[in-house]
Amino acid sequence: MGRRLLFIFLVPLLLLSSSTRVESGENDFISFGISEKGLEFAKDLLINNAISSLIPLQLPQIEQKVQIPLVGTVRMVLSDIVIYQVNVSSSIVQPGEIGVTIVASGATANLSLNWSYSYSTWLFDLSDSGLASIQVEGMEIGLTLGLKNQQGSLSLSPEDCGCYVHYISIKLEGGASWLYQGIVDYFEDDIVSAVEDTITKNVMDGVMKLDSISESLPKEIAFGDVATLNITITEGPIMTNTSLLIGIDGLFTQIGYGITSGRYGNSLLSTGSCNNAEKMVGISVHENVLNSASVVYFNTNKMYWIIENLPEQKLLNTAGWRFIIPKLYKEYPNDEMSLNFTILSPPIIEVENQGIVASVSSDVIINVVDNGDVIPVACISMEIKASGSAGISLSTLAGGVSLSKLTMSLKWSKIGTLHMVLVQSVMSAFLRRIILPVVNLRLKIGYSLPDFHGYGLQNASIIYGDSKIIVCSDVDRAYEYVSHLILK
Repeated sequence: MGRRLLFIFLVPLLLLSSSTRVESGENDFISFGISEKGLEFAKDLLINNAISSLIPLQLPQIEQKVQIPLVGTVRMVLSDIVIYQVNVSSSIVQPGEIGVTIVASGATANLSLNWSYSYSTWLFDLSDSGLASIQVEGMEIGLTLGLKNQQGSLSLSPEDCGCYVHYISIKLEGGASWLYQGIVDYFEDDIVSAVEDTITKNVMDGVMKLDSISESLPKEIAFGDVATLNITITEGPIMTNTSLLIGIDGLFTQIGYGITSGRYGNSLLSTGSCNNAEKMVGISVHENVLNSASVVYFNTNKMYWIIENLPEQKLLNTAGWRFIIPKLYKEYPNDEMSLNFTILSPPIIEVENQGIVASVSSDVIINVVDNGDVIPVACISMEIKASGSAGISLSTLAGGVSLSKLTMSLKWSKIGTLHMVLVQSVMSAFLRRIILPVVNLRLKIGYSLPDFHGYGLQNASIIYGDSKIIVCSDVDRAYEYVSHLILK
């Protein structure tokens, strides 16, 4: 029972690890946005990962024939040219109409290589070889990353990419390097071109690989063996001067029933959105996401449970009801009881200013266990309204649920007319004292939010209102953030 109630309240927030949005979309129920601060974080992460993936970077072999007075033609070869270190001193990111532009400037790079020369005449052969190190200064690398919706998937393309090297310093080692230093300087332009062309090509190749991965991602995510979440992009990407916005369909579908699509606008740019520019990301989840999950879970015929054991077991014995339903105790004295709870229709979920509200229609069948036989003796209809809220601490999602309203009516009875005022009083206390504490104990412990390649939400806050749950958060390495708090 507890797990099913948790499912109703927590599904939208468990989506947060999968990642704010457009002004007037019609088909998106989950929206994501990255603020200027978030773009800076993503840019630094992208540059660091790009350097890690590029290094060491092999450059093509360079060969030149140099004419030396009184000597003739000398063949010189630079081989095994490797960029083994790159440092970026500053960088910027700027969203624009066609994509996001990232520029790394003031970068330096270190290269190593082998050098050799050979010279032959009819009298003798000469050759020498050694190592060389190269320092690259004032390097700038720019990339405009095009983003667009390609049939529901995010497509990436290198709209513009280039690398410019301002200055290099070459130092030879080994052999008679002092003799050939001036000759090797002839290679300066070739080395600069090789560095610029190779880095540009590898950055563009990296973008194309990312695009291939992005477009191959599935358009739905399975949640257990019951439901799938439609993650088809329906709006955006939209770029403003300070943010990147995108919306996905976000509805749940029962596995095997295909992808469905809803129609509703869900904008983080509307009232009640993340207005704290210091937060990196905003995630908006419309209440229809919860309702689609509610429908799926209801249609799997799992929204029922039988209560046969309780901490206060006397409530499941007719003796405990003798003053509430005297005829029950009279006909079945001291018999054990069980309660069958069945949800009659998908719970209706609404997001209000103070939190999440669920309206549930349920039947409760009161059973008596008499000589081993389970005998239904009465059925009561219940209309339950429960409210809940959630919070995120570290990487854990926790919350609480309370009973807001309970109304009951007798559907049928084999033990005569029941005093529903008394029965409702007992059932209300039963829910508040026994059922909800069990649920809230689990909610208080919370659920770990999955991270994304070691990164997760940090310092998150939750806003309710306008039929949406909005999460405003920073992003950081999960283990680093936890270690910081422990040592603080």
